[in-house]
Amino acid sequence: MHPGRSHPIIGLTTYGRNADNRYTIPAEYVDAVRRAGGVPVLLAPGEEHMDVTLATLDALILTGGGDIEPSRYGGKGHPLNYAVDGERDASEICLARRILDEGLPTLAICRGAQILNIVMGGTLIEHLPDEVGEAVLHRAPPREPIPHRVSVRPDSRLAQIAGSVDFEVASWHHQALKKVADRFSVVAHAPDGTIEAVEIPDHPWLIAVQWHPELTAASDPVQQRLFDAVVESARKR
Repeated sequence: MHPGRSHPIIGLTTYGRNADNRYTIPAEYVDAVRRAGGVPVLLAPGEEHMDVTLATLDALILTGGGDIEPSRYGGKGHPLNYAVDGERDASEICLARRILDEGLPTLAICRGAQILNIVMGGTLIEHLPDEVGEAVLHRAPPREPIPHRVSVRPDSRLAQIAGSVDFEVASWHHQALKKVADRFSVVAHAPDGTIEAVEIPDHPWLIAVQWHPELTAASDPVQQRLFDAVVESARKR
């Protein structure tokens, strides 16, 4: 944490510019950071002065959102791709490269996990039901969150933070990691085998989850602990 600060500053990436020419972010992200004792700062896509932005941050949360442009990872595209935003992709890819190089504490959520995987050479499953079927739903029709359980590797940083190796999460995605980047260690799966969390062992603090902990963090201590942990890591940095 920067000298003289009493609370860590946590960057939160926002969604791209919408049809009303506004940048938005679900308030649950902000609430979870505040409960953890961090000061949230919203980072809109398209910022040209990334050095200035990063110099102010003690940690970063790469938030969820729409699909990444398939050409970024050699994908073919899918009819159910949605909210593809080239400006947001470019900004978050730049951010991801910097946090990987500089060791900034980072919690990556859903799309954020996918961005990191792509930056490090991984690929994505373009539509999960095509690969794993629908015995476990990862989002409810037409595009809503749904709960399912995840199993976590006991020796992982995630298990230590969560205090559990089997718990329920709020799932809200139709894509997931396929080819996992070499630097990543897979630490959690859904019952159908979908990769649900990865870590980077040689990074000071980086956890990427495919689910949405912000959706249930207000009522589920396991999910709030992820935000508590990234803020605490920022405080110690």
